[in-house]
Amino acid sequence: MTVRRLDPVLVDRIAAGEVIERPAAAVKELVENAIDAGARAIAVTIAAGGRELIRVVDDGAGMTPDDLALAVERHATSKLPDGDLFAIQSLGFRGEALPSIGSVARLLIETRRRDAAQGVGLVVEAGEKGVLRPVAAAPGTRIEVSDLFIFTPARLKFLKSDRAEAQAVTEMLRRLAIAHPEIRFSLSGEYAGAFDWPAEPIGEEGLLRRLARALGRDFPENALRIEAEREGFRISGFAGLPTFHRGTSAGVHLSVNGRPVRDKLLLSAVRGAYADVVPSDRHPVLFLDVGCEPRAVDVNVHPAKSEVRFRDPALVRGLVVSGLKAALAAAGHRATTTGGARTLDAFRAVFSAGGGPSIPRPAFPATPAWQASEPWPDASGWQPSHPAAPAQSGFSDFAASSADARAHLAEPSADALDRPLGAARAQLHETYIVAQTREGVVIVDQHAAHERLVYERLKAERARNGIARQPLLLPEVVELGPVDADRLIAAGSELESLGLVLESFGPGAVLVREAPSQLAGGNLQRLVRDVADALAEHGTAGSLERRLDHVLATMACHNSVRAGRRLRPEEMDALLREMEVTPNSGQCNHGRPTYVELKLADIERLFGRR
Repeated sequence: MTVRRLDPVLVDRIAAGEVIERPAAAVKELVENAIDAGARAIAVTIAAGGRELIRVVDDGAGMTPDDLALAVERHATSKLPDGDLFAIQSLGFRGEALPSIGSVARLLIETRRRDAAQGVGLVVEAGEKGVLRPVAAAPGTRIEVSDLFIFTPARLKFLKSDRAEAQAVTEMLRRLAIAHPEIRFSLSGEYAGAFDWPAEPIGEEGLLRRLARALGRDFPENALRIEAEREGFRISGFAGLPTFHRGTSAGVHLSVNGRPVRDKLLLSAVRGAYADVVPSDRHPVLFLDVGCEPRAVDVNVHPAKSEVRFRDPALVRGLVVSGLKAALAAAGHRATTTGGARTLDAFRAVFSAGGGPSIPRPAFPATPAWQASEPWPDASGWQPSHPAAPAQSGFSDFAASSADARAHLAEPSADALDRPLGAARAQLHETYIVAQTREGVVIVDQHAAHERLVYERLKAERARNGIARQPLLLPEVVELGPVDADRLIAAGSELESLGLVLESFGPGAVLVREAPSQLAGGNLQRLVRDVADALAEHGTAGSLERRLDHVLATMACHNSVRAGRRLRPEEMDALLREMEVTPNSGQCNHGRPTYVELKLADIERLFGRR
């Protein structure tokens, strides 16, 4: 066939198909143009999910007649003054989006600069540019897109319902609004999640206000400030506590130099930072902006610019992971305030059903008679103490015999009441510790809390001096497949550095000579098989270490104080004090909260005392 040049209008429609695949993409391009024009207020209106109408009005710089005539031409822009594609400091190219949209829809533009006596208007239909005409217009730019894809009807078949398209517009505009809290954003239209968010002051306070509107009013009190910098890259924003998670990744908001992105590298870094504290089927809630020199990132690797390519991706990923992990560790024992709210809601539901529950009168024996359900785990050397408190016996130093606490046996000390987790007052169902604070009540899941404490101690020991090993009095034989056994023996040096010493014991078997001292009493058969599975799946020492973290978490669960284990008051207080100084103790190894806090004022309202 003969080679020929395509018609310019057809070229525009092909380009539009790459960038403007749905109404939300058109809104994105127009709103980004408004942000680049210095707008401080942007109003978006849509009809039929954006298919029939998209209107974007801003109070930005506006355009002169000559600028407007060029803005709808291909390869014309005001955003590359030096012609350098590797130093892009704007969000988009005005001369690229407008002709692409104009080739597949009816496009009306009215604009006026602040120093101009009147505005100018222009209509583009099916790629054909009309004549410039004077109009009465406010300073800024008004753009209307009617009948999107009317000239490419095949693309209309790929659009979803009006509701789905409107929701996509809402989500896109929310992400831009989060990245630019200093701008007022409003959205209206059928099926759209209408909102009108005022401009916020520049700085942390303004950003947190915008995040409260976008991510929920509970977010600020459950958020951690993130600030880190390394070799020309910096991250800033707010990240939710590990227990403040959601079922989808819609609450993860990322931007690069103010450009909202859904970049795989950054999403992977966020998952890695939260992997140890959030359940695998849940997602954190956060906003992070990565700042760098424009030349350090390429924003043109994706047609919609939703992904970027960093000059040093390993550096960026490490910065995000370390910055988030440092903030999470510094949060210590903190858990979300929403846990207490959910607990109170459950109480209200019970009290509202049938006028209130029937609560039997407790009958306590004069002398508790019982036996411990299982032996106390060996945790010698664990001496929890608070920096501001005198030394006290560790929670794990007590013998097996113990009794649950009674509120009337001893008055709590003033010092304990002032602690974040308060003074232990009782143990309920041999599973939950009830503590009293100055401002309310704390309920602790004793197994979940101790599980996290054991795990964090193992990780700290590993990072500090390597995991201490303990020779086994009777070495244990583990039967495996021949291939798995060979892999374990080949990785012997790496395993030894992780506290596990193995020897070959014939075809398809290994002999465990030494094990991590903290796990020596655990299920070594399961430990060795899990390590063998990790070698088969990953095959590298780095991956093996990450897999061993999971194994250590599992073993910590089996070596922690179990539900059903009665505790003495001293034991419960020691557990609370250790939680207060242990990173990530607000959630167990599986990401579930270890405690909930009920404020006294909320409890009083529950009973009608306020």
